[in-house]
Order: sequence, then structure tokens, then C-alpha cells
Amino acid sequence: MSETSSLRESGSVAEIRQLPGLVIGVDVGATKIAAGLVDDQGKILGQTRLAMPANGTASAGLNAVVSAIDLLSARCSVDPRTNPLLRGIGICSPGPLDPKRGVIVNPPNLPCWRNFPLAAEVSNIYRVPVSVDNDANAAALAEARWGAGRGYPNVFYATIGTGIGTGIVLDGRIYHGRTGAAAEGGHVSVDYRGAKCRCGKRGCIEVFASGPAIARRARTKLAEGLNHRSAVLELANGDIEAVTSETIGQAYEAGDPLAKEVLQETIAFLAHWLGNIVDFLEPDVMVIGGGVALMLSPFFDEIKNQLPGCCVNSRCQEIPLVMAHYGADTGIAGGAALCAVADHAP
Repeated sequence: MSETSSLRESGSVAEIRQLPGLVIGVDVGATKIAAGLVDDQGKILGQTRLAMPANGTASAGLNAVVSAIDLLSARCSVDPRTNPLLRGIGICSPGPLDPKRGVIVNPPNLPCWRNFPLAAEVSNIYRVPVSVDNDANAAALAEARWGAGRGYPNVFYATIGTGIGTGIVLDGRIYHGRTGAAAEGGHVSVDYRGAKCRCGKRGCIEVFASGPAIARRARTKLAEGLNHRSAVLELANGDIEAVTSETIGQAYEAGDPLAKEVLQETIAFLAHWLGNIVDFLEPDVMVIGGGVALMLSPFFDEIKNQLPGCCVNSRCQEIPLVMAHYGADTGIAGGAALCAVADHAP
């Protein structure tokens, strides 16, 4: 099992392990597990990454989580079993899951776990409180507590990447809904006659504005044969099927008209979607993160300019639309935020 680790320049290991308010944040994904030691200001002091055997047994998946935590503990000399300053462990995972019970229900990308009591299993090993939640919810909480949403009571967060996930934080707490399944904003439809989403619905924003959707729209335009000289095709070495959202971003930076057209269409879809969010929720701030967000960030002002035509709220442009603070470390920060907030629960 491959591994990577790092220790941030935040003082010596001895100094770090004496810091108050430490938590461990764990990000479980389909291919990797990342674990990080996080202080009470949301700063990641050290981290490690291991492979995740998503298609293995339930015990193999649990052992991978434990191995990542143990590797981090050894690296930072902060053992959850013995360090009284460590408040707990927070874990974010793809859903569906039950955050109240800490049970991973049946994530499509983690077939190793079905109705698996992850929080209880990890807590039994380390004898500290363990919180588990959906990865987008956890990221929303980290941004609200320590990141780009800090200082705003009500935060709407969206991560745009392979899919589109969202989280809602109201007065410092994740809004879960009745069963924990709330805030599936990526599956809000913007066209009931649109393409079928992997969730089974039609016209979800995910089928129009996720990374694969952006690439698919570009490939369709290229296949129509009207853009033979596009930089998109050149960057893909002439292979239409090799076009990705990253290819579109690179071509746009080079001034390619096709890439600009595709991204302008994406912005129109996002503006209509966020207009629905504003009309329904009217958050204090909208925070956008994820792998595709950096490519789209130059268009944030344009999205705001389009909002008045996409919603009935006459003050919609007063709501800040900002880039997320945490990048690749969102999952670690999100897991840590779950634990930190649980620690302060009334």
C-alpha cells in the first residue's frame, strides 16, 4: 500500500503535540484516504495519504482508515489512544450515509461498505469521539467555520468536480433534513427534459456543469466537425475522446473560441441553478470549491451579473459568490470541522 506524508512547519513535533484543541480529520474517497492533524483554527499541521481498497472487504476498508490514522499519529507523535489533548476524530465519506448513527449506508464508489458502522468501529479502536458525515456537508462546515464562509451565519457550499455536491450550514450547523439526506443540490433539475443523470432524474445541474459534462459538451461540438482548428483538439492530440474539462480550461487560457463557448454555456447553467438556490434558501454567502471551480472562478462576476435574470430575489447580487479556501485538503478540514463542532455541541 503506497503512502505519502508531510509535516507542516508549525513548530517541532513536541510543540505540536502539546497544542490544545487538536482533532484528526479523515477524508475517505474511492481511491485514497487522507488523514490530517488539525488545530482549533483549522490549520492542517501534518497529513498522510494511503490507498483505499474500495472494492475489498469491509474490514479491509476499516484497516485502511486505521492505518492512515496510525501513520499520521506516528508522524506527529499524537496518538489518539494516549494524548488527552486530542478531542476526537472526524471522518467525511461519500454518501449515502447516516450522520446521526455514523453508518455508511451504500455509497456507489465505496462498495466495500454496506450499512457499515464506521463511527462506532473507529471509536472502539481509539476510545475517542468520532463523527461521520457526507463529504460535501463536511466541506461546507469547514468553509463556514474556518474558510471562505467564516463570519457568515448561513452558508451554501458547492463542490464542482466529477459530480456536483452541496452542503448547507445554518447558524453554524449542518442542515441534514429529516433523515440526513438533505442538500443534494447537485441533483436539482434545471431542465426536466434534459439528459438523464446517474441519479435517475433528468436535467440535474450535474449533467450540465460537472467536469465530465463540460468535456462531453465540447466533444459533441468537435464531433459536429465545425471546429477542426480548435486548440481543444490540439491539446487532446487530435483525439476527441481524450478531451477533458482540464483540456477546456487550458484551451480557454489560450483564447480558444470553442472553449470559451463551452464555458459560457456552463456559466449560464450555473447562474440559473444558483438563482434557484437564492430564491429557495437566500444564504448569506455562496462558496464554490472543487476541482473544476478554479477554472470557473474568472466567471464568478459574470454569474452574479446573470443572477437578476435567473431569480425573483431583487437583492440577489448582494450575496457574495466566493472561491473556497480549502483546495485539495478540503476533506481533511471537513472531517476536522465535524469533530470540532461536535465537541462544542450543547
